[in-house]
Amino acid sequence: MKAKLTLGSSSVYRQQLLAKLNLEFDCLSPDIDESPLTGESPTALVERLAIEKAKAVAKMCLEKPSNGTSAEKPKHLVIGSDQVAVINGEIIGKPLTHENAVKQLLSASGKAITFYTGLAVLDVNKNTVHSCIEPFTVHFRQLTKAQVENYVSAEQPLYCAGSFKSEGLGIALFDKLEGDDPNTLIGLPLIKLIDLLSQHDVHVL
Repeated sequence: MKAKLTLGSSSVYRQQLLAKLNLEFDCLSPDIDESPLTGESPTALVERLAIEKAKAVAKMCLEKPSNGTSAEKPKHLVIGSDQVAVINGEIIGKPLTHENAVKQLLSASGKAITFYTGLAVLDVNKNTVHSCIEPFTVHFRQLTKAQVENYVSAEQPLYCAGSFKSEGLGIALFDKLEGDDPNTLIGLPLIKLIDLLSQHDVHVL
């Protein structure tokens, strides 16, 4: 079944990943409070925010002028996604400065960072949603300060959780990657997305 798809994200990287599925889609950026709730676990946080982003974008879609009755509207699905990086049980934010990026990477040297990505697909007309959480773990090499400084200067990963871009030179920081779908690390687990779309009777192939 064909459907109108809207990606609830302004991320160029998520747009590039979704484009791999050869599906037509548009993009809207949700505006929600992403602060964690008191005592909320990283996994609960990303799933909640993925659903809230999808709902916020669905509301924006419903507020747009439309012709015809609800029964005549084609299926319209919104994709929401959120991601956090966790090391030693603590959520790692975006570094925002060169100094913070260097500090984050040095603290990750020789350790593992787990990324949790929440994914939600919401049917705008029926207001039904399917969601999941996908983990992906990055094992870092033992890194020297010079290596970290060189990397941060070269790629400027200041707005990336974990202070690296795995799709670029960041791969040189890793000893091993562990997970079902490498796309998860960039922000959109396509294997799980295909599964969720199929639950809404939308099939990629």
